[in-house]
Amino acid sequence: MQGILAGILTSVDVIGLYVLLPNVRYRLFLSLWTAALHMIFPLLGFELGNYLVRFLLEWGQWISSILLFCIGVHLLLFSHRDEKVTISPVLLAVTASLDTFSVSVSFGMLNLEKTFFIMSAGLSALICAYGSLVIARRSQVFFGNKIQIVAGIIFIIMSILAIRQ
Repeated sequence: MQGILAGILTSVDVIGLYVLLPNVRYRLFLSLWTAALHMIFPLLGFELGNYLVRFLLEWGQWISSILLFCIGVHLLLFSHRDEKVTISPVLLAVTASLDTFSVSVSFGMLNLEKTFFIMSAGLSALICAYGSLVIARRSQVFFGNKIQIVAGIIFIIMSILAIRQ
C-alpha cells in the first residue's frame, strides 16, 4: 500500500508543470512518454541508489531547490510575453520525470515494494499528465497567463522550502 501511495505522490508534480501547456499537439504521446519515464527513472534509482546515496544526500536538496527556483523565475519572467515557446515533448517529459529518480533512491532505502511503486508511479503519471494537458487547453481561454504566474510563485516557494528542510 505504501508503494502505491508513494507512486501516486511522485506523479502529482506533473500536474503543476503540464497545466501550463495549453497547446500541446500530441497530448497522449506526451502522457505515455511521461508515464514510461516515471517508471524507468525509479527503476534506475532503485538499482543505482547504492552508488548515488552519498551524492544525493549531500547535494540533492540544493540541486532540487535551484532547479525549482529557476523554473519559477523563468515562468514569472516570461508570463507577460505573447510569443509561444515550443519544447520537444521528449525533453519535457524527461524534465517532468527526473525527480522520480532521486525520490526512488530514498524509497529504495526504505525497502518499499519496487513493483507496486513503479507501476503506481507510471499509471498515476499518465493520468496526471493527460488530465492536466486537457485542463490546460480549456483553462487557457479563461485564465490566460495568470496560471503561469501562480505556478512560478509556487515553484519559487517550493524551492525555498526545499532548502529549509
